[in-house]
Amino acid sequence: MSKHRCIAWPLLRTVWWLGLMVLPVQAQAQTPDQVGRWASVMNWPISATHMALLPDGKVMFYGEFDEGALPPRRWDPSTGALSSFPYVGYNIFCSGHSFLSNGKLLVTGGHIARDVGLPDTSFFDFNTTSWTRLPDMNAGRWYPTNTTLNNGDVVVTSGEINGAGDINEIPQRFIAGTNSWRTLTNARKNVPFYPKMFLAPNGRLFYAGSLRASFWLDPTSNGAWSNGPVSIFGSRSYGPAVYIDGKVLLIGGSEPPTATVEQIDLTAANPTWQYVAPMSIRRRQHNAVLLPDATVVVIGGSSGSGFDDANAAVRHAEVYNPATNTWTSWASNVRYRGYHSTAVLLPDGRVLSAGGASERTAEVFSPPYLFKGARPAITSAPTVSLPGAQFTITTPDAANISRVSLIALNSTTHTFDMNQRFLTLSFTRGAGSLNVTAPPNRNMAPPGYYQLFIVNNAGVPSYGRRLRIPPP
Repeated sequence: MSKHRCIAWPLLRTVWWLGLMVLPVQAQAQTPDQVGRWASVMNWPISATHMALLPDGKVMFYGEFDEGALPPRRWDPSTGALSSFPYVGYNIFCSGHSFLSNGKLLVTGGHIARDVGLPDTSFFDFNTTSWTRLPDMNAGRWYPTNTTLNNGDVVVTSGEINGAGDINEIPQRFIAGTNSWRTLTNARKNVPFYPKMFLAPNGRLFYAGSLRASFWLDPTSNGAWSNGPVSIFGSRSYGPAVYIDGKVLLIGGSEPPTATVEQIDLTAANPTWQYVAPMSIRRRQHNAVLLPDATVVVIGGSSGSGFDDANAAVRHAEVYNPATNTWTSWASNVRYRGYHSTAVLLPDGRVLSAGGASERTAEVFSPPYLFKGARPAITSAPTVSLPGAQFTITTPDAANISRVSLIALNSTTHTFDMNQRFLTLSFTRGAGSLNVTAPPNRNMAPPGYYQLFIVNNAGVPSYGRRLRIPPP
């Protein structure tokens, strides 16, 4: 044996022994109150390429390609039971979907073949579990985006008509009061499919990506686009965007993927994009979910180059805290959640992560806040509130409440949630009650159903209560 090998072996043995000593300490440190916990993998009959949290607290999902011509499924978070909804009558894979003010899910477009869209439109009524066919749109839309306006109407943007790159360039406005369409003939623009669109505090729609350039869309009259600020990084294909108290975050995406994150404050006089702290690892094809404590959890995605590289799967969740501009890594899941995966916030504060290409499974994540003590309890709360109104939440935990959160119901597909937004509500404490002020207007809180949470000083949320902002 050489002199170098004689020296190296005791050193390697010492390192190996120390590693055995360190590993249990590291494992012990990663407790659920620090990194959360994933439940066992659930097998589902179809993939969950499209997923929405209905106002009754159940989850509706439907699948990819030919699965879009099957009945959507319902999953009950409280029991784990699966059942089927009625079939709409055509293939709704690659459709857009968002909620109307009455809680009905408006589904736009659908699938004929890859890059070839349907003009069909329907809404789903969670109360009657039935579909209603609506007038067709101006042309097919494959990968369109729905965005709810301040009066409860919905603007549908983009989507392919009859082949790759054949974008439906003319947005349309669904008039909720008459179940009819108005074509925004002055707002022709070619924007990539499933655009990241948000109702801004000024009442216009803000296009945040995936192009580097951003735009404003005036949905009144015949519509009009205007230029917005240019983002810093560049295009961010298949990266999520979320809305928190008037700010939009763009998280990762692009090809190859990036770990960078940008933010824009739409309440500012002259909004501009700014970098915030990056993720721990670059991601593409991931999902982002807004949590009751005003943080954003990111799940899944790939760090590898290429469209959807499962060999470079990112397993660990990580959470962004806007208050501290920091990211924290959380527990890892089992299955790869990339292209065609979805995620939603459940009323009990857990997160459901499901789907992926040919992936008929789901997993539920319990964030660390569910392991930090007893939940605060809401004894009573209103089910409807006008914008700017004051309302009372009765709770025995009033003295320890630090936050009241309002989160719109999820409606997500292809890394983007078309319906979700997070709003922080101001409040004062009383004896066993909280006096809460609703969002000031419907630009901040579009009409529809939300989850209302209270969060205590330890960051633990209550169960979500249903609250509706009615249309004007």
